[in-house]
Amino acid sequence: MTVDQQRLANAIRALSMDAVQAANSGHPGMPMGMADVATVLFTQFLKFDPQAPKWADRDRFVLSAGHGSMLLYSVLHLTGYAQPTMDDIRNFRQLHSVCAGHPENAELPGVECTTGPLGQGVATAVGMAMAERHLNAVFGDDLVDHKTWVIAGDGCLMEGLNHEAIGLAGVNKLGRLNVLWDDNNITIDGDTSLSTCEDILARYAATGWHTVRCDGHDFADIARALAEAEADPRPSLVACKTVIGKGAPNKQGGHNVHGAPLGADEIAAAREYLGWDAAPFDVPADILADWRSLGGRGASARADWEARLAASSARAEFEGRLKGVADLAAPALEAYIADLVANPQKVATRKASEMALGPLTEKLPHLVGGSADLTGSNLTKTKSTVPFGAGNYAGRHVYYGIREFGMAAAMNGMALHGGVVPYGGTFLVFSDYCRNAIRMSALQHAQVVYVLTHDSIGLGEDGPTHQPIEHVMSMRMIPNLNVYRPADVIETAECWALALETTGTPSVLALSRQNLPQLRGAGDAGWTGAANRSAKGGYRLKAADAARKVVLVATGSEVAIAVDVAKQLEAQGIGADVVSMPSTELFDAQTAAYKADILPRDALIVSVEAGVTHGWERYTGLDGLNIGIDRFGASAPAEALYDYFGLTVEKIVPRILEKLAN
Repeated sequence: MTVDQQRLANAIRALSMDAVQAANSGHPGMPMGMADVATVLFTQFLKFDPQAPKWADRDRFVLSAGHGSMLLYSVLHLTGYAQPTMDDIRNFRQLHSVCAGHPENAELPGVECTTGPLGQGVATAVGMAMAERHLNAVFGDDLVDHKTWVIAGDGCLMEGLNHEAIGLAGVNKLGRLNVLWDDNNITIDGDTSLSTCEDILARYAATGWHTVRCDGHDFADIARALAEAEADPRPSLVACKTVIGKGAPNKQGGHNVHGAPLGADEIAAAREYLGWDAAPFDVPADILADWRSLGGRGASARADWEARLAASSARAEFEGRLKGVADLAAPALEAYIADLVANPQKVATRKASEMALGPLTEKLPHLVGGSADLTGSNLTKTKSTVPFGAGNYAGRHVYYGIREFGMAAAMNGMALHGGVVPYGGTFLVFSDYCRNAIRMSALQHAQVVYVLTHDSIGLGEDGPTHQPIEHVMSMRMIPNLNVYRPADVIETAECWALALETTGTPSVLALSRQNLPQLRGAGDAGWTGAANRSAKGGYRLKAADAARKVVLVATGSEVAIAVDVAKQLEAQGIGADVVSMPSTELFDAQTAAYKADILPRDALIVSVEAGVTHGWERYTGLDGLNIGIDRFGASAPAEALYDYFGLTVEKIVPRILEKLAN
């Protein structure tokens, strides 16, 4: 088959400039500049089948420079995916369009991950490549043998996250990862010389990457460089020298073509320059036929793979990996929780997490854990999780190094790849470093579990730099993120079960450094997933003995304090319920009747949490009492800090009595 590659590439250019013009917003520069590279990649190298967008052994393509979304939408349409249709492209950037301003994985098959925040696509792709290597080590080349390809821009490579990501890829020798750099020397502000002078290729080479250059507008040279990258056992950076906005004769090469429509006059000039005489949003039949034919290359490879899967003795195990752990998590914990009922444990909830991970990682090979250089503090490694790395890709514990953001983004990639359920740890206070990746977990419906320890002033002497104050409440504000702050060893196990059951929602486990008494056990004999009390988000841990006048609502380490406060109140004839609320998100999802029963308005509702009080008024009401910390912490032993900040029985009870008296 003989095709005119230039005409194929010009179809991308035409659709991109037409869509941006119709929307009166968008970024035509990158799609037009990288159209030639994308044409070579999708027609000669990328393994995919538009008829089976979720085929497990497809290559993954990540558009890290997500502002250039029209490049991806154009290629998906041209190669024969069911969506986007041409009408979808006409509605680029409009309300409810599947062609959003930046690609969203939940909107279109073929969009492997949501991108836009620069650098995260590269880092997410690192996680995808890690998942591929892990599954390949377990199931072999017959079932898992694919690559991860990325298109990234100058901005992606400038972001600090990029440094973290490429270091992680280099040390793990992820040779199936190839990054195609749109080397056009342009950012929004102007020439890259305004803000950087580094030798990008030298930096990548220094981290263990293979590097190669090509002329991004010479099809043969592009193919040469991509073949070299594909063959090298190291991760590869291909520097594709391009002209931003290639094809717009009066604007190409300048920063003004980056993020604004070309305008009617320049589009007319571009059509003439490119020899493209088709109407807007019209692709000549012969060009579309060539694209569709090339897009169908992967059908035979998929058919061969499906035959190998059908004949494989590992088929059931492989398909089980892809199915996930939602139905397996709670049963894996039943015997463990039964033992806790019989043998109560006073441990920190970070230790309780490690204990729960024991049976979980033993029984669920899907789980791949790790820590950002705090393994011994986060307690994320178990007997079943040997180290992952170039020497053993079958390992299930990743030493991420001091790369919190890189870890979070890579875990997104693992989760989106499929076959792996990732969890990773750091201190809660350092969630600030990876917050945007946590947000992207939620936006992408990625099942990632964040194990965030040292969750309060309870970490003690390390002081205010390490003591999270606003962090738990701020993460509760992120949509589609479940934040769990368990009170004891049983609640911690319940929260792990819930995190692994919510396949479309990431989770945060906020865990204590200090030991906490086991508060649960009564009524937990014969525990099953159906009896998971934490699934309600908040539940009555202790009912009042005397006539109820107070409801104490607490989370995590403060639940035990609330229990002791209730005892003191009861001794004075004041009935007090204690409500443990490990997850406000799950509580908010309950019926109005349930919530009214747990938080009755005929009682004084008191919140107790070692963090900001902001937000608790939605549960306590304006007439309630919110006990917490609305300033930064201090350096001292934990016991002294709890006393200093008024989070002791001796200091809470008088405040409640005063409130009742008024």
